[in-house]
Amino acid sequence: MKNNHLLKLALALSLLAGAGCSAQGTSSTTASVSEETAAEESSVQEETTESVMVHVGSLKGPTSMGLVNLMNSAENSETKNGYEFTMATAPEEIVAGMVQGTLDVALVPANLASVIYNKTEGKISVIDINTLGVLYCISGDESITSVNDLAGKTVITTGQGTTPEYSLRYLLDSYGITDCNIEFKSEATEVASALQQDPMQIAVLPQPFATAAQIQNEALHSCFSLSDEWDKITTDSRLVTGVTIVRKAFLEDNESAVGTFLEEHAASVEASKDLDTTSELVAKYGIVEKAPVAKKALPFCSLVCITGDEMKTALSGYLEVLFNADPTSVGGKLPEEDFYYVK
Repeated sequence: MKNNHLLKLALALSLLAGAGCSAQGTSSTTASVSEETAAEESSVQEETTESVMVHVGSLKGPTSMGLVNLMNSAENSETKNGYEFTMATAPEEIVAGMVQGTLDVALVPANLASVIYNKTEGKISVIDINTLGVLYCISGDESITSVNDLAGKTVITTGQGTTPEYSLRYLLDSYGITDCNIEFKSEATEVASALQQDPMQIAVLPQPFATAAQIQNEALHSCFSLSDEWDKITTDSRLVTGVTIVRKAFLEDNESAVGTFLEEHAASVEASKDLDTTSELVAKYGIVEKAPVAKKALPFCSLVCITGDEMKTALSGYLEVLFNADPTSVGGKLPEEDFYYVK
C-alpha cells in the first residue's frame, strides 16, 4: 500500500513539473494542467487518509475460508485498507485480542460474538454474517433424506453441550421427532472411524469434516443440510455458524475503513466461487491441509457476507434459539440492539 501511495505522489509531482515546463503556453492550458494536478494531489491525499491498518483475527475453520482471497489480496498490496491477519486455533486467543484491543475485527462463531458482547459490556458490534450452516447429515443409508427420517434412529455427532447439539435438538423438536437417540463422540475423527466400521450409521458433522469423511469412505453420501431443514420451518432466523465483529471504539474512529472492509470481505466471498484458486489458498493458509479436500468442501461451507436488517433478523433469531436451550451459550443474556450494526 505504501508503495502505491509513493507512486501516485510521484505521478502528481511529475504532473506539477510538467505544468511548470509548459507555462509559456496559453493560459487555458496552464489552468487545465493545474486543475489536473490539484485533482491528482487531492486523490492521493484522500486515499492516504482513508487507508487504515485493520487488525483482523479469525479461527481456523469454515469462518476463515471466505477471508482467504482478501488475505491474499492484502499480501499482494491490492486492498484499499492495510490488513494484519491473525488466525487462531483457540477461541480464547480471539476473545483476548478483542478485549485487550490488539484486534479490531474478528471472525468468530455466532454465539461467541454474543459472549464477547456480554463479557465486554457491549463494546463490540456484529457487522456481518460470514458463514451460514455447515452441519450436514451423512450416512450410507439412502433412506435418510430429511430430519423426519431420523425418527427412531441413532445419530452420532460431536459438540455435546455446544451449539451443534442445540441446533440438532431444535430441529428434532421443531419437526416433532421425540425418539431420536443422539450419541456423542469427542472428536470428528471418532465419528469418521465409526462410519468407516459401519457406513449405515447416521452422523451429523460440520464442514469440512463431513466432506473429508465422504472422501475417505465412498459408501457415505450427504443426506441433507441442517441449514436447509432449518430454512423450511422458519423465516425468523437462520442457522448461523460465523459472524464478523468489530470493536466499537475502532468503529467510531474508523467507520469508513470498516465500510471498506465490508466491501472487500464481500468481494472475497464472491471470489471464493473460483474453487481452484480458493482451495489452493485455503491450503496455503493452513485452514484445510489438502487443496482437493478444500475444493470439495467449499461449495458446502455456506460462505456469505450478509449485512444490515437481514443479518439482524437471521442472527437474533438464532441466538434466541441458543438462549432457550442454554443461556450460558450466549453469555447469559441476549445482546441489546446496539449489538447489531445495520447501517
